[in-house]
Amino acid sequence: MSNFERTAAALRAAYDGGAIAPLRGVLEPTDAAGAYAVQAINTRYWTGAGRRIVGRKIGLTAKAVQAQLGVDQPDFGVLFADMAIADGGVLPMSQALQPKAEAEVALILGRDLDDADATVETVAAAVDHAVAAIEIVDSRIADWKISFADTVADNGSSAFFVLGQERKVLAGLDLYSCGMVLEVNGAVVSLGAGAACLGHPLNAAVWLARTLARLGEPLRAGDIVLTGALGPMVALNPGDSVFARIGGLGTASFRCDLA
Repeated sequence: MSNFERTAAALRAAYDGGAIAPLRGVLEPTDAAGAYAVQAINTRYWTGAGRRIVGRKIGLTAKAVQAQLGVDQPDFGVLFADMAIADGGVLPMSQALQPKAEAEVALILGRDLDDADATVETVAAAVDHAVAAIEIVDSRIADWKISFADTVADNGSSAFFVLGQERKVLAGLDLYSCGMVLEVNGAVVSLGAGAACLGHPLNAAVWLARTLARLGEPLRAGDIVLTGALGPMVALNPGDSVFARIGGLGTASFRCDLA
């Protein structure tokens, strides 16, 4: 078993066994190739076990966070069908370690995107509709002490996601200046706007489309793309009720159970 395979197995075990130390012994903090290799091992493992891929999530879309981790690019992780929580549904806290929530714009594709030179225009043309979304991020790395390589290897620090029920076509939407408000238990805890996501959520989607096309794993019709946080993420506690509103897109919500 290679070091990458051992690291992938340790990350899988952490879902049930608890968070592990940062992966410094195997991956240098900015080792993108090694980190994506570990992520790919687990993706193959999980799909082999029957999990179904439904899209991708984009992370590190804020320049300040990129600078903090010493990189100049976003990252991505895989979304599986069993990560979806219904709008207004319940997050099982027993299935999370140290979860946090962030509000995002989700794009649902109506056609394949296999162009390594994709543009904002070609990506927009491939989008069937957009919805308000909440991503529940989590880390299998203790105390969220992550490097770029840690979060990439850990499937982009992904956990669950919620899609709102209002479907909006892109025509007429202002995803640049749209405001975002995230509330926990009725109190405003995070504010943001579309421009916080790599300058525009479609910019993030272009980066993802190009990256995956070059890897030979292009986005497909029906895929969900979580484009990245519009404001700071917020730690979650048992019993919390979480509500997000994004201007022009509508709302999404969930609550944390008491387990």
